[in-house]
Order: sequence, then structure tokens, then C-alpha cells
Amino acid sequence: MTGGDDVVVALDVGGTVMKCGLVSRAGELRHAERHPTNAADGGPAVVATLLDVASGLAGKARADGLNPVAVGVAVPGVVDEVRGVAVWAANVGFRDVPLRDLVSDRLGLPAALGHDVRAGGVAEARLGAGAGNRHVLFVAVGTGIAAAHVVDGKAFAGAHGAAGEVGHIMVRPDGPICACGARGCLESVASAAALARRYAELAGVRLSAASVAARALADEPLAVQAWGEVVDALADGLTIAQTLFDASVVVVGGGLSEAGAQLLSPLAAGVRSRLTFQREPALVRAALGDAAGCLGAGLLGGDALEAA
Repeated sequence: MTGGDDVVVALDVGGTVMKCGLVSRAGELRHAERHPTNAADGGPAVVATLLDVASGLAGKARADGLNPVAVGVAVPGVVDEVRGVAVWAANVGFRDVPLRDLVSDRLGLPAALGHDVRAGGVAEARLGAGAGNRHVLFVAVGTGIAAAHVVDGKAFAGAHGAAGEVGHIMVRPDGPICACGARGCLESVASAAALARRYAELAGVRLSAASVAARALADEPLAVQAWGEVVDALADGLTIAQTLFDASVVVVGGGLSEAGAQLLSPLAAGVRSRLTFQREPALVRAALGDAAGCLGAGLLGGDALEAA
């Protein structure tokens, strides 16, 4: 049994901002904070900031009459969740950092370390747009593209902590070089960054992905072309993903999902037109916004407490 005042200290560490809070065992965000990551100061500085913020949140909980019982941390990059090690994350300077043990030792609480997209996927599957489904594929389409395969509320990391990298499915063999070094990856042609880049190639003007989406909605021809190419590539990628994972629902999150029906309606039609023997998944927009990673970190911390 758990007390109604039990909370998990939760941190979602991004390249610029840490989205942090206190999450109840039922998944309610009881308190939220944001802190700069200070990534420009290097990995050790990020770790120091993270530990200070986590300690401060535990103190905040106690001051408010709450009982901090565990810690959950979600980070980008390659994560060894079994050992609790942030193996590599270029944008925050992590290299083989034993974050789980560092946090647990600092706060004296059980801790869990997870991948940011997988944590977001767990939250969407348990609390958000995927709730009520056993098989959920969460796809984050932002600056990059990544996914989390969640079954019965648990995300699968793979043998090496690298599962879900659907952004590196090759969909355009003659496409641009991806940051990973391959050519024509989904991320290189269908992410928010790719949308902005493609519009700049066509129009000679660099705009944000949101601005391109707005121009496409207003029927500007070049924006419509760039948007259509992105949706077409995404439909190819999601068809491949559905063939591999057979999800009952695909939850689309990330910055590009802010376009709502402008993205989801043609994307669902595109996937439907490509399916043969595969079952069509429901395609829905993420419900938790940028709180998903923090909520997911809280859920992971609660899971660690139960496993302790």
C-alpha cells in the first residue's frame, strides 16, 4: 500500500531545460518546475545541476507535507536502463555517467533512469492518448524522430538501449545525408527540422517548421509541396513501424504534432493506403504535451520503488 501523500521526484532532462516535478503514485503532477540545463558548461555541470534540482524537489515535497519515496530521471541519448547509466548524449555532454546511483546516493531514495522518449511513451500509454490500449507506439516528431514501443505500460529498450530509433529507418535511399551518416533516413526528410530545411530549398527563405505548416494551411504552393513531402515520408515510416510492431494505437507527439488534424488526417490516410495485410492502428495526437517526459520519469521512479 502507498500513502496518498507519497510522491516521486521526477526530472526530464533536455538540451536546454529540465522539466521537473513531484508526481503522485497515480501519475498526477503535484508540483512542476523548470530549470536551465546549463549544457554549455559541460556534462559534469549538468550532473551537478540535476542533483541540486532533485535534492531541492525532495525538500520542497517535505516542506509541503508530501513524502518523497523515489526518484525518476529521463535523459536523451543512449541509456543503459538496467545499469542506470547515461551512456552517451551529445547535447548534454553525458559519457558513461552512472546517474541512477548518483541520484540515489544523493537523495537516499530508490531511483530509476530512463530514455526521454521512452518515458514520454510510457506516460502517454498509461495516462494519455494511449490509455486503455495494451500495445502502444509513441512517435515523437520534432527536431528529430524517435519512438517508444510500449506494451502493458512498459517500454522496451532493446538489447543495447537503442530500440525505437524509427527516425533512422531508410525511406528515401536517394535522399539527404542524415546526421547519423546514412542517406535518406526518415528523420532527414520528415522531422520538423527537415520540413524547415526543405521549404528553404524550395523558397529560398528559412522559416520555422510551425511557420511552414501555417503557410501550407493557407495553401501557399511551395509550403504545400514541402508539407506534402513530409507527410508522405512519415506515412512510409509509420507503415514500416506498424508492420514491425503491430500497435493498436500510434500516438504522435513532438512539435510537428501541434499541427493537429492538418498532420494526422492526411497521415492516417497515407498509412491506410499503404497497408495490405497489416491491421490499421488508430492514429491519435499525444495528450500530455511537454509534461509527458516528466510524468513518465515519475512513473519509472514508482516502478523502481515497487521493484526494490
